[in-house]
Amino acid sequence: MSDETRGTTTTAPGDDFRYRGNRLGLPESGTGSVPGISRRLVGLALDWALALMLAWAAYGLGLVGSGPTAAEEVAPMVSNTALVVFAVMSILLLTLFGTTVGRRVAGVGIRATGERSWPWFVSMTVRTLLLCLVVPAVVYDRDTRGLHDRAAGTVATRY
Repeated sequence: MSDETRGTTTTAPGDDFRYRGNRLGLPESGTGSVPGISRRLVGLALDWALALMLAWAAYGLGLVGSGPTAAEEVAPMVSNTALVVFAVMSILLLTLFGTTVGRRVAGVGIRATGERSWPWFVSMTVRTLLLCLVVPAVVYDRDTRGLHDRAAGTVATRY
């Protein structure tokens, strides 16, 4: 093996991967490019924190679970309520604006790739329900598109 071939990676013929989003026709950096995982996790954490606050507020106002008072009963009820709030909030905001509050603060939006001919509401519902299952979101490809994005025909992009 010569020195010229050491350390080089071989790619399959026809593989046009150069950077995240290249195969989707997205720019390498700036607006419209695929954001890093940390930026998307920050957006997700902010959305989850907002959903938890709304769930605790609903519990405090007596809208959810007015019966249980023991901490062992309240915490799971509030966390389940937060998951529902997160899902509804994500579906509605993604359908209407292409982003959520937390994602917007982090500078991340969601857009269609053209892989699916589904209505936007259906894509956002599929994406959000798979995101709530967690596992499809942590399995991703070279473009850092999770299985939930691939199933819905969407991609996360920078604002």
